[in-house]
Amino acid sequence: MVANPVSYIEIPVHDLDRAMTFYSAVFGFELERATIDGYEMALFPHADGRPGASGALVKGDVYEPSKTGAIVYLSVADIDRALTLATKNGAQVLYPKKDIGDQGFVAEIEDSEGNRIALHQSS
Repeated sequence: MVANPVSYIEIPVHDLDRAMTFYSAVFGFELERATIDGYEMALFPHADGRPGASGALVKGDVYEPSKTGAIVYLSVADIDRALTLATKNGAQVLYPKKDIGDQGFVAEIEDSEGNRIALHQSS
């Protein structure tokens, strides 16, 4: 295998402006608005040649926010700060910070749209 198998994710939203505000405040993302194939999107940053996947917040008829199904893990430099910012911006903590040994720390929140989003801080 020459690369990680996940290349791109889409996080469903009901209100793109609200979601953009939330993700910018919590993760510090600079999001770029776009319309692709008729769907409103806010694209996450993407760095060519760097490891990891990118993605977007997406609003449309086939996109339904959920706390069930696949869980997206977003990398954070400081999980405690991210949890503080998330709750300050209306998120609920669904799974509190847990030490996972050599892999760092994880936690899960419910974002502004009702999605279960995991946070991961490397060791």
